[in-house]
Amino acid sequence: MKRIAALILLASLAANAYAFEPFVISDIRIDGLSRIAAGTVYNYLPLNKGDRLTNAEAARAIRALYQTKFFSDVELDRDGNILVIKVVERPSIAKLNIRGNHDIKTDDLKKGLKQTGIAEGETFDRLAIDGVQQELIRQYYNRGKYNVSVEPHVTRLDRNRVSIDIEIREGKAAKIREINILGNHAYTDKQIRDDFESGTPNLMSWYSKNDQYSREKLSGDLEKLQSYYMNRGYADFGVDSTQVTVSPDKRNMYIDASVKEGDIYKVTDVKLLGDLILPETAMRQLVFVKDGDIFNRGAIENSSKAIKAVLSNIGYAYAKVTPIPKLDKDKHTVDLTMYVEPGQRVYVRRVIFSGNTKTEDNVLRREMRQLEGSMYSQAAIDRSKIRLQRLGYFKKVDIDKKLVPGSQDQVDVTVKVEEQAAGSMQFGIGYSQYAGIILNASLSQNNLFGSGDSFSVSGSRSTYQTSFGANYYNPYLTDNGIGIGYSANYSKTDYGNTDYANYSTSAKGFSTYLGIPITETDGVRVGLGISSNKVNLIPGFSPLELIDYQNQLGNKTIHSWTGTLGWNHDTRNGYWAPTRGGLLQAQADVTLPGSTVQYWKLTAEANHYWPIGKGFVLYLDGQVGYGKTYGKNGISDDQFAVLKAATEAQRGAGYVMPDMRQDFPFFANFSSGGVRDVRGFQDNTLGPRVCIDGSSPDVRGNCLGGYWAQPIGGSFKVLGTAELYLPLPFLKDINTARVSLFTDVGNVYRDYQSFDASTLRASAGISLHWQAPIGPLIISLAVPFRSQPSDGHYEERIQFTFGSQF
Repeated sequence: MKRIAALILLASLAANAYAFEPFVISDIRIDGLSRIAAGTVYNYLPLNKGDRLTNAEAARAIRALYQTKFFSDVELDRDGNILVIKVVERPSIAKLNIRGNHDIKTDDLKKGLKQTGIAEGETFDRLAIDGVQQELIRQYYNRGKYNVSVEPHVTRLDRNRVSIDIEIREGKAAKIREINILGNHAYTDKQIRDDFESGTPNLMSWYSKNDQYSREKLSGDLEKLQSYYMNRGYADFGVDSTQVTVSPDKRNMYIDASVKEGDIYKVTDVKLLGDLILPETAMRQLVFVKDGDIFNRGAIENSSKAIKAVLSNIGYAYAKVTPIPKLDKDKHTVDLTMYVEPGQRVYVRRVIFSGNTKTEDNVLRREMRQLEGSMYSQAAIDRSKIRLQRLGYFKKVDIDKKLVPGSQDQVDVTVKVEEQAAGSMQFGIGYSQYAGIILNASLSQNNLFGSGDSFSVSGSRSTYQTSFGANYYNPYLTDNGIGIGYSANYSKTDYGNTDYANYSTSAKGFSTYLGIPITETDGVRVGLGISSNKVNLIPGFSPLELIDYQNQLGNKTIHSWTGTLGWNHDTRNGYWAPTRGGLLQAQADVTLPGSTVQYWKLTAEANHYWPIGKGFVLYLDGQVGYGKTYGKNGISDDQFAVLKAATEAQRGAGYVMPDMRQDFPFFANFSSGGVRDVRGFQDNTLGPRVCIDGSSPDVRGNCLGGYWAQPIGGSFKVLGTAELYLPLPFLKDINTARVSLFTDVGNVYRDYQSFDASTLRASAGISLHWQAPIGPLIISLAVPFRSQPSDGHYEERIQFTFGSQF
């Protein structure tokens, strides 16, 4: 049909072309234009004023205008010596709507249609409708959906425009019923298909979609098959043929791949040729294939990458390394040549930033480790990207290079960022099982006026705490990255409204600190703070142990000068959801001489993220905390003797009050348990527990009178976590949400000498972390599998918290 239509069209063109005698064109007039400019037509017209118009030239002109696809009809006419061109414009596509697609995104479908000439703003050609159907069906066939139907509808609009509505019924994807590898002898089907994305239906197919056919997946699997053999010495391995068969009902698929294994080859010689730049001995250390090794394509490719990486770090940004294996099929050996072409050494002319509509250029520039005017370094580029990602201001950071026009040794580096909200104003309600209902209000900005400074003020009210705070931090007080911060806070806390020991505090404080970078990954924090904390105990409700300690301290209000010294080593590659790297940190907080209680606390943490393939990320974390008093605290020895006698007389025979003046203060104790600690146990309920009357609880945690013992924490804490983050298809953006399987182990002890590994608590479960609009949401389902009978009151399987907390 298309050929017949073309013949009819050519006959029509010939008829129009030969409708007049030759003449010299004095002028050209175009009739029928409404949307297309006359200048556009003149650009395509192979005729000008003064040309002699013959039948052949007329035919050529008509053909040129038809080929623009702007017109559905073209006629040539004559008005004296004026050439009159009469055209009928094709309509333009005003709207392109696609409905019913679920498996393929609309943007992806439109990209395919654009290649056929169907896109909003383009000229509409009715003959292209068939191509539309074929293109969309092709995209679905590539995904194994052979029952798809595509129905385009064209609606005429005013001003010579059309609207195209495409209705898609995707149908169900064909299932892979069999995958047959033919010709394999050295390895079983299970071995070589272990890493395939395509597979036959199994219990996890609902999640992995491995049984849904995709041409791209099959192509990738065949590449993995080839790599599997070639990484194990089969240098002449090949896939001879691949056949995909669809059942008559288009619901089942059968895949057959015929392979030729060949023989195992050994490497007998490795040569390095070309311009090596560096000494050959240094370059050979980057080659992971040695004489006598079994041929390994993966090792060869990694060698090429390693050499290019080293060269790119010293300015050779466009270095090429070409491995050339020469096979001896009789001896089953390979002579390997690595040919190095470094190209020219490249320098960076400019570093250009784009996409930062709020953030000032200098905020990005100070994180850059690739400097203008310096030699190009891929390591510096990679480090710059990580530093920018860790700021938390950007959803996405891309860094690209481009040769300066007319130059072979200069590039411009473009840093393209996609900003995300770095501040918020919140008035909301949250809830946690520990704090109950939380009313909060906050104003925070982590990128204040685009300067990179952070500032926040906040206030919250819950069933047990009221707090207010203000914080400011300038990360670049000096050009070399020394930052300064200030913090002020006030809080009133009534632990009697929780499962913790029954007492209340009223605290206020102010601190300032410096952040000092040591290396790219190491920094030191030095701080000084002053605080006042009034501790209120209630006889008859608060444990006697705490009351006795406060009496020996001789003061209900605790005044402290606190010095802080911390160190951290941070190699994480992200701010909210890292996938590699880790954090090592240690901090010492010391209340200085002159404080009501002199003590120090040391905390340390080590964690790391490992990507382990297919989107899985393993996370391990270990924490330890220890505190101890120093110097002389509390009342004098004479005052203590009087207090001891009076207290023992009041409590009755048999009570002996211990000297607690050097004990670690209970209000500074570490605590353990909860949704951010050892999950599966209520917040802060693990560790030492005491009875109100001073007696010891029984094995089930009960005291005389039937009430529960009260947790008080301790001066020594250990915590360990192993977490596996899962690649869930419905959570594409890990910066928004993550799901993990976890195991927590930990506890808190009265002091270091009380540590007993057999009393460590442990739990396992699944957790969701979501950056919800209302604030961070954490939901955990945890089952304790290592506990004590006394924990029965405090176990908690489902734990959650949401809303901003300060």
